[in-house]
Amino acid sequence: MNMDSVYQYLGFQAQTSDDSETLSRDNLWLFGVATFAVLWAIAWLYRDSLEIQDVNKKHVFVTGCDTGFGNLLCRRLDRRGFRVIAGCLTEKGADDLKRTTGPHLKTVLLDVTSTASIQKAMVWTRQEVGEKGLWGLVNNAGRSLPMGPSEWMRLEDFNSTLKVNMTGVIEMTITFLPLIKQAQGRIVNVASVLGRVAANGGGYCISKFAVESFSDCLRRDIHYFGVKVCIIEPGFFKTGVTSLDPLERELHRLWNQLTSEVKASYGDKYLDNYIQIQRLIMNAVCDSDLSKVTNCMEHALLSAYPRTRYSAGWDAKLWWIPLSYMPSCVIDIGLKLVMPRPAKSV
Repeated sequence: MNMDSVYQYLGFQAQTSDDSETLSRDNLWLFGVATFAVLWAIAWLYRDSLEIQDVNKKHVFVTGCDTGFGNLLCRRLDRRGFRVIAGCLTEKGADDLKRTTGPHLKTVLLDVTSTASIQKAMVWTRQEVGEKGLWGLVNNAGRSLPMGPSEWMRLEDFNSTLKVNMTGVIEMTITFLPLIKQAQGRIVNVASVLGRVAANGGGYCISKFAVESFSDCLRRDIHYFGVKVCIIEPGFFKTGVTSLDPLERELHRLWNQLTSEVKASYGDKYLDNYIQIQRLIMNAVCDSDLSKVTNCMEHALLSAYPRTRYSAGWDAKLWWIPLSYMPSCVIDIGLKLVMPRPAKSV
């Protein structure tokens, strides 16, 4: 069989000259690449859809379950059949959650900034899971405030956020890791798109960058034990973290603790302009569908082959993640255009 017959079989015209033969060979190469890409995509989608078995025998510990993502995730995992252990900060949060779930969900009071509280929760969990170990740990507990210009912050303002979002995640993970290794399970850490793009001052962006790097280091350190580490990177969603009233109260508090000299450098109108911009941003981009985040968390716990990173929300996929790969000057210019200018700016 000559080459003309092969090309005709593949739908290309017979070759009549050296130039046309080269062109057809290029087309054949492109056809091969396209075919490989389609087959790879089909294989990836199939692999991505495979799920684990015996869900009703697996325990999952979720932090920050009083409200928001953690609360919704616990209710969804409970319906799936998981044996859920929900870490709640308050007794009211624990009682409210138990009233909306089945008998297999159990709650434990947990303050991730307290070593004693974490140790107590771990001892209780070890008795609960027994020899099976802990299949999943979802480090969801977090706080965002205070947020604002970095110069307005005191050290304790940074630490109040870092103790929850960074130190709390690290200590929870290290403390519960023996139980997770026992089950060859999953660690799911909730970061943020602001762990890719630092868009405001305070401890939030710092802590989420830390969660990203800690998760990457941990994944590479413990993959030998069959433990998977997944990172959830939500965009902006309507939760307590993005609520405007607490945000504005904190901005006023930060402003009031500034010296008269610093206030003068920003100008009397700067605070009001800053708050107005925050209102516009939050109202424009915050998504009310929290299931876009919990779907990612569920997949990380249920999938036979979980992904390393999950981008939750259209703003994350179409804006923040692509923006994180841009040169730094692009983000700098964008923020200069959006944010108010201080009175004594250069």
